[in-house]
Amino acid sequence: MSHSTLCPPQMAQSLDHEEFFSGRCVLVNGPLIVGSGPSGLAVSAGLKQQGVPFVILERANCIASLWKNRTYDRLKLHLPKQFCELPYIPFPEYFPEYPTKHQFINYLESYSKHFEISPRFNECVQSAEYDEKCGMWRVKTVTNGDSRSTIEYICRWIVVAAGENAEKVVPEFEGLQEFGGNVMHVCDYKSGETYQKKNVLVVGCGNSGMEVSLDLCHHNAFPSMVVRSSVHVLPKEILGKSTFELAVSMMKWLPVWAVDKTLLAAARLILGKIEEYGLKRPSIGPLQLKDTEGKTPVLDVGALKKIRSGEIKIVPGIKKFSHASVELINGQILEIDSVIMATGYCSNVPSWLKENEFFSRDGLPKSAFPNGWKGKAGLYAVGFTRRGLSGASLDAIKVAQDIGKIWKNETKQKNQSISNLIIMFVVLFDQGSTSIRCFTELGHAQSQAKKQGVDMAALYRRGGYSALSLAKQDYIAKSATIFYHVVFEE
Repeated sequence: MSHSTLCPPQMAQSLDHEEFFSGRCVLVNGPLIVGSGPSGLAVSAGLKQQGVPFVILERANCIASLWKNRTYDRLKLHLPKQFCELPYIPFPEYFPEYPTKHQFINYLESYSKHFEISPRFNECVQSAEYDEKCGMWRVKTVTNGDSRSTIEYICRWIVVAAGENAEKVVPEFEGLQEFGGNVMHVCDYKSGETYQKKNVLVVGCGNSGMEVSLDLCHHNAFPSMVVRSSVHVLPKEILGKSTFELAVSMMKWLPVWAVDKTLLAAARLILGKIEEYGLKRPSIGPLQLKDTEGKTPVLDVGALKKIRSGEIKIVPGIKKFSHASVELINGQILEIDSVIMATGYCSNVPSWLKENEFFSRDGLPKSAFPNGWKGKAGLYAVGFTRRGLSGASLDAIKVAQDIGKIWKNETKQKNQSISNLIIMFVVLFDQGSTSIRCFTELGHAQSQAKKQGVDMAALYRRGGYSALSLAKQDYIAKSATIFYHVVFEE
């Protein structure tokens, strides 16, 4: 049994009803995974392979919600499929080299079904904090649409798989509220069909900004793309081979700087001098920039041709918006109908994870790849490598194997499980937790603990509760062991 929910049996009349029944508490017999995107699914599959039970939480109502709900229709994987597969199951052979968004979603659905991964949907994590007294993580969630429906999960391990792109980034611009036209983030953009004959300002020149601008052209719209900083644009393929695949191959033999020079030389031959069209390259190479700042180079899928022809106009940064227009930093004023913010995404981890040693303020592990997958006290991270799906898969395998090793050595031993449970309940009860609701038939519970050979005095010393009164110790011990008996149906 992977998890256990405390149900409200009949309780003594002396207990306050509101105090004990204001929420639910779930003990996770294994790790808790936050997020059911590709990263969460990959680590779940690995845990299944290791025979480790787990609980996986998802704030949306489906797996891979970013891919399903926050991507545009024309999207295809930018890298060849062999670099985007999750562990253990490859893409079907009939998939093209660059699968479509819908093919990738179907692959993830089949992957989830194959490994029998069943996330708890519509549960949004509000906080996760390590409780040093009981050596457990305490994770509080609310059900989407009902802030009163709260659950507290107690677990030994927590795997953060919410990803680098959990929240959209929307910069503030002067006068935007006065603009009056349609303004949306690229996560809400599906197709240029509704923008025919419209003047559209696309803010951002990354892969999303380029592809949305190209899509708008295909639907007879008139896009202007804001380029505020330098950007690397590389051909998607070189001599019929994926640029990414060639870079990976070259890095086995050459230093990063040499690979960067080779890629940039090929880009000039194939794409020409992009500076002539208002695009400026950074001073350092694309791979080095990706490693140091996490900025992904743009892989051209046709937008550059439209830029050369003038169908996509390149404009400088924004000074301010006015009604139906925008003023640029060079003084130029454009009349526009709509604005699409292709301004990227960010991690939301700092908003709920109460920890500051492993994760930085921007929600990414402080240790760079390949060392950013494991923290202290059972904290793990998957999907923060800045190396796409292949990096997430590598971390998922490491995390699953690490937890599996610990699980096999320690957690399968029943006495260890009982010890963890009792210490956990000592802490919860002593702190006046409002979510513990399983105190009944106390005498029977005490006998169950004794049958398992639990040394109660040693447990209290381990948890730092030797100072508790004997009466209180006895009451807590009986309550905790009753819980164990009910949960594991013994």
